[in-house]
Amino acid sequence: MSTENEGNEVPQAPSAPPVPVASPATSPQGAPGGNEPTAPLPPVPQESPAVAEPRPGGPAAHPSALHASGPSAPGSAPDGSWPPPPPANPPYGEGASYGDGGAGAADGFGGAGGAGGWGASYQQPAPKPRSGRGGLVAAVLVAALVAGGLGGGLGYTLAKDNDNSGSTTVSASDNGATQVKRAPGTIANVAARALPSTVTIEAESTNGEGGTGTGFVFDTQGHIVTNNHVVADALDGGKLTATFPNGRKYDAEVVGHAQGYDVAVIKLKNPPSDLKPLALGDSDKVAVGDETIAIGAPFGLSNTVTTGIISAKNRPVASSDGSSTSKASYMSALQTDASINPGNSGGPLLDAAGAVIGINSAIQSTGSGGFGSGQSGSIGLGFAIPINQAKYVAQQLIKTGKPVYAKIGAAVSLEDSTGGAKITDQGAGGSAAVESGGPAEKAGLKPGDVITKLDDMVIDSGPTLIGEIWTHKPGDKVTITYKRGGQEHTTDLTLGSRVGDN
Repeated sequence: MSTENEGNEVPQAPSAPPVPVASPATSPQGAPGGNEPTAPLPPVPQESPAVAEPRPGGPAAHPSALHASGPSAPGSAPDGSWPPPPPANPPYGEGASYGDGGAGAADGFGGAGGAGGWGASYQQPAPKPRSGRGGLVAAVLVAALVAGGLGGGLGYTLAKDNDNSGSTTVSASDNGATQVKRAPGTIANVAARALPSTVTIEAESTNGEGGTGTGFVFDTQGHIVTNNHVVADALDGGKLTATFPNGRKYDAEVVGHAQGYDVAVIKLKNPPSDLKPLALGDSDKVAVGDETIAIGAPFGLSNTVTTGIISAKNRPVASSDGSSTSKASYMSALQTDASINPGNSGGPLLDAAGAVIGINSAIQSTGSGGFGSGQSGSIGLGFAIPINQAKYVAQQLIKTGKPVYAKIGAAVSLEDSTGGAKITDQGAGGSAAVESGGPAEKAGLKPGDVITKLDDMVIDSGPTLIGEIWTHKPGDKVTITYKRGGQEHTTDLTLGSRVGDN
């Protein structure tokens, strides 16, 4: 995830994604015993209630989420600001991970301490050469080339000295090599078609800070879709550029960004006339086990292609960069084992046919390290924003410049719990926990109710509820299952809306 928030740890995401009530969640990778989740779910701080509706004073970031500015004291009202405050110790970068390591944005998730947080975090963009990492990478690569040259020279000398011994080596003919066919559907064919429509994004703030991420062509007008955390440094007067694989580099500007969704749209200045948008797939039809192809600029190595499979769907992920001013982002993510590292953030996750099914956004890793940057690399746990959601968000940003979030109009606790999302007794900043005249009140929900399902998806925590709500659009009708006084009830609810991140 190209714009990894390096070095920060992110709260772990729930061990298993929400699943239909009829079929209990199981580890997508078949954990030993068949009952253990693929990755343990880090406990969520019990001191940060969140508002289950994206709106000012809305849901607080899951305590283990990387974005929250900080958990509230147990029993205290959720933070009034939006997005919710970041979890207690959630770092964001590629070096963070769930549990012991922490989850981080494509740049890296981060885990809180060794316990691991509820969600995953973003990774910040890979630092520029000025930090010294670029120089180190270059040195490593050059060293490899020099060693190769020495080895080649030595091999040539030995071969020359032993000419009389003969050789049994058989070389392929030039004609045979040039006739290799890379049929449609092969990784090489998909990569050849998709690479020309991806860009490496460099974002730099007014004070010179910044990082590298990835994006892809969304339309012929020059709009590029990426992660919010990839362009964050360029907001408020910063500099933004996008470079294509053929070397063409363009200045760009941010059209709109959605911190809660971690999606952003930028537009090339004086875009070329030959732009080819990537085809968008249907993330709802993706199945566990489907092949995936990720394109990005891990650690600044542009135009890198990696492959894997869909490891799980509907994985609840909360991410943040762990800074005091960071706000949480939530997603019901596609999990993949395709190698994703800092710099992959914002890049496309493709299916076997080359259609975009997600935007690479975060990873879970076990520790620090990586080219001397203090970041961790891929351990096969990457997370992408489903393209069906990202497409809707991008279209809203292009149309109005502002994101639109669905909401239920109630504040929910972010405490670590598998019992559901509990509506708090008090909302952010001392406001009512259930918005007067809002969707929740109209549906009959009250403080103390514990929401356990949204339609047929199991809800095990406040962050999971928020992520699920945001997979819907304002005006959608959903069925809420909740417990009150030990008794289970159901009610229909029409989702409201909130415009903007603030």
